[in-house]
This record gives sequence, structure tokens and C-alpha cells, in this order.
Amino acid sequence: MEYRTLGRTGLKVSSIGLGCVTFGREIDRRTSFDVLDRAIDRGVNLLDTAAAYGSGASEMVLGRWMTERGMRDRIVLATKVSGLLSSKAIRESVEGSLRRLQTDRIDLLQMHTWDEHTPLEETLEALNGLITSGKACYGGCSNWTAGQVRTALVAADTRGWHRLESLQPIYNLVDRRIEQEMLPLCAEQELGLLTYSPLGAGFLTGKYLPGGNVPKGTRFDVIPGHQRIYFTDHGFQVVERLRRIAKQTGHSMPRLALSWVFGRPGVTSVLIGARHPDHVDQAFQAERGRLPAELVNQLDRL
Repeated sequence: MEYRTLGRTGLKVSSIGLGCVTFGREIDRRTSFDVLDRAIDRGVNLLDTAAAYGSGASEMVLGRWMTERGMRDRIVLATKVSGLLSSKAIRESVEGSLRRLQTDRIDLLQMHTWDEHTPLEETLEALNGLITSGKACYGGCSNWTAGQVRTALVAADTRGWHRLESLQPIYNLVDRRIEQEMLPLCAEQELGLLTYSPLGAGFLTGKYLPGGNVPKGTRFDVIPGHQRIYFTDHGFQVVERLRRIAKQTGHSMPRLALSWVFGRPGVTSVLIGARHPDHVDQAFQAERGRLPAELVNQLDRL
């Protein structure tokens, strides 16, 4: 595993980051602590959560773990403001996150989704104020388009405000939209890129079939919105081709999908989700075991 500089910041983040979306929502506190302990033991230092995850439950679990383990100064802590991005909403969201996380600062404060109801300048000015006051060290965004990010960069530069330093989009064998505009933008503007859902929320493990029932308790049951992204003709075609390659090579489908993402150029860190410590180990095995160029090319063609 490597440690890479996040954009133009001084933050060094692990090439594998831990997404904390499952904490308090899909796994209990004890299992969450086990996952966190395993990740930190293996060298992960980037922990990513959000105010929306489990309606704050993820932040509460993470805050308690950091306090009990004395880990706050050993990690890069990232969280997100969800919903409206008005000045008032951002301030209230951050105050709530700081309480739940039991800390006085957020290393990377990200805007979770684009807010079409609030002027962008209001959002950026509020973010700038939080960075200036020390409650946040740097700002970023998640699930914005390349065009929205570029507009935000110009607006911040024009007004002399702190700019967005990182983006957090989906990136996997099914959803490769960032290759068209976002990857070039990140290279051009020296932005950090934290990708998530390397397994497509479990879709690329092959457990879902066209027209089949969604197993209770799975990510696609907990968050039905994932279905519109992956339950498509293209999505299932990719899965079936991946299944054939796995059978031919003797590698598991998750191993192939993870290894492909870890090997992509321009990605600062890949955020993995975990329901138990073995999922952390699975990611490290995939990153360590680089695939032959011919096999990577075969996956590229999916």
C-alpha cells in the first residue's frame, strides 16, 4: 500500500481508504470496531463517513472508536454535509458532525451531493469560513459532475476563497463515467480523487441475477437506489463476462474487480466498504496481487 498526497493539500492518505457507511446501519458497534482495528493495523489512515450514514450513527461509532483508541491524530478524517448546502445548513451539519465524531476539526469536509436550490457562491463561502476558522482543514465534494466542479473552482479562485481539493465519485467496472471528463480535470487541476464502490455495492461479486430477488439485508435491499445504477442490461453483461474471466483464470470476481480499480492511474485512494474484518483483508490481497497486463486489458474491454 502507498501513501499519496491528496491534491494540493499536505494530507498523506493511504491508497486504500475505509468507507464507514456500514457502521451503525448494517453492522453493530462491536463489529465496526473490529473492522476499524483491522484497517488501522494494516496501515489504512483515511476514514470516510457522512452525516447521512445511518442518520449520524456512522459518525457516532467512529467518534467513540477514535476516543477509546486515542486515534484522532493518527488518521485523516473525512465526512460530508448532506442535503441542502445553504450557509445555515452547512454550519449546523458540521456542528452535529463534530459532536458525534468527538473532535474539534474535520480534515476533509465534503459536500455530499450537488444542491440545485442553493447558490453555489453561498455554499463555497460557508465552506471557506469553516476552513478559515479551523473547524475544517480542507474542502471537497462527492457525486458532483466535472462541470460543477470546474464552476466551483473558478468561483473560489475569483473570490480568493479556499477551493475544493478533492472529488469522490463512483468508479468500478460497470460505472466508468469519470474517465471521460473527471479524470482529466483532476490531472489538470491537481485534485485528489477518492473513488468509492469498487465492487458496485456488491454487484460485481455476482450475487445478483437479472430478474432475481434481492436478498434481505444486502446493500441493494438497504439502499434500493443502487438498483437503478447497476440493474441494467449493461451491468448484467459486465457481470457475466467477469464471471467467465474468473472461471478461466481461477481468480474470484471480487479479486478481479478490486485489482482492476487499484491499478487505475490518477486515483489517489480507493474507498472500500466492509461488513467484517475479512473484507479489509480481501482488499489488501487484491491490491498486493497485481494482475498481468493481458488480464487487465481483458477487464478493460468489459
